[in-house]
Amino acid sequence: MAEKRTEKSSAAPTGTIRIQYYRSFIAAPKTHKQMVRSLGLTKLNQIVERPDSPSMRGAVAKVPYLLRIVD
Repeated sequence: MAEKRTEKSSAAPTGTIRIQYYRSFIAAPKTHKQMVRSLGLTKLNQIVERPDSPSMRGAVAKVPYLLRIVD
């Protein structure tokens, strides 16, 4: 089992994007709040790295007034 764990950890995603949560979602619809939380963002100005995939970019595109992609 230990071998499988090391294989998974060594297989890093080829491309990642950095997503920043930069505006409060206090007055945002509930679905937008859920979108931000589902990406793992909890605090303002927090930056997380996620795999660069069309689904991740689509999630950020749903709430462009709350999130941005940082280079």
